[in-house]
Amino acid sequence: MHPAQRWELLPAQGVTFGDLDTREIARTVDEAVRRGRLDEPGTRDPAELLRGLGVARDGVPLNAAVALFLRSDRPVAEYGQCSVRLARFRGTTMSEFEDSREAQGSIFELLRLSQSFLRQHLPVAGRIVPTLFERVDDPIYPPEALREALANAFCHRDYALFGGAVTVAIFDDRLEIASPGGLHFGLTPVDLRHPHVSRPWNPFIARVLFRRGVIEQWGRGTLKMGELTERAGLAPPEFEERTGDLVVRFRPTRYVAPRRVEHDLTPLQRELLEILGTGPPGGLALSDIRANLSSPVPERTVQHTLGTLRDLRLADSTGWARGARWRLIG
Repeated sequence: MHPAQRWELLPAQGVTFGDLDTREIARTVDEAVRRGRLDEPGTRDPAELLRGLGVARDGVPLNAAVALFLRSDRPVAEYGQCSVRLARFRGTTMSEFEDSREAQGSIFELLRLSQSFLRQHLPVAGRIVPTLFERVDDPIYPPEALREALANAFCHRDYALFGGAVTVAIFDDRLEIASPGGLHFGLTPVDLRHPHVSRPWNPFIARVLFRRGVIEQWGRGTLKMGELTERAGLAPPEFEERTGDLVVRFRPTRYVAPRRVEHDLTPLQRELLEILGTGPPGGLALSDIRANLSSPVPERTVQHTLGTLRDLRLADSTGWARGARWRLIG
């Protein structure tokens, strides 16, 4: 029944063209024309544009149009699954939230919100580039790989599961993006690590996202994630089917300072831990540590903070006075 009666092809219930984001529709068509993936329609009437994109029929928007273009200021109870849940947890379990949000709207809006949330909560690693004589901040995970994982989650999820939402969960030691519905057509998590035939669960939604440039080549998304993480020196993403969801998991390979050890760590304490995490096994001298700070900090303040980290059993030193060298414990 899926080819003819799948969720994306059914007429929208309780939704009119006025409930859809007309500016987003026009932007999608303009971008598709610019990329040569759609002929110029000669009109900017939303109903006609949606019909040309294949997501409206007989003057009625289809469910695919709702998923793609639902206005965030017009939440519709019947389409609660057109949403995303975003969370930053303290530590490595779901026992305590640091930040939690939920939003309903179009795929394009949810993508923007998810990427903004990731930028806000993901740590960066600072390094000094000698040839530039300045500090360069690298995101702990490649933004392009995360964007690819998000696009795949919104594109291929099973929208017929009413209560489900794409979820983004940030932990101290990993990042997980989950989409409801799991894998289809006999695909397994192992297949996603190798070239495989693309059979989108929502081909009409996938086609619009392709024309807009959100996804580039069907069947390449998971391979592209692997290429991007490898280029960044990370392990490839892990794919897992868990309680009906497909989970994509990213793990860092470099040290990530904890946010909480009996109490919240200060920004300076976390930055010092990050610097020590990039140092040689023999440790770093105080002058090297101060040179890697993002902004100048008095020597006495750095010494005192390092002493606190030693008391917390997070850092240790060898040697005396200015000859001391600091390193992470473990």
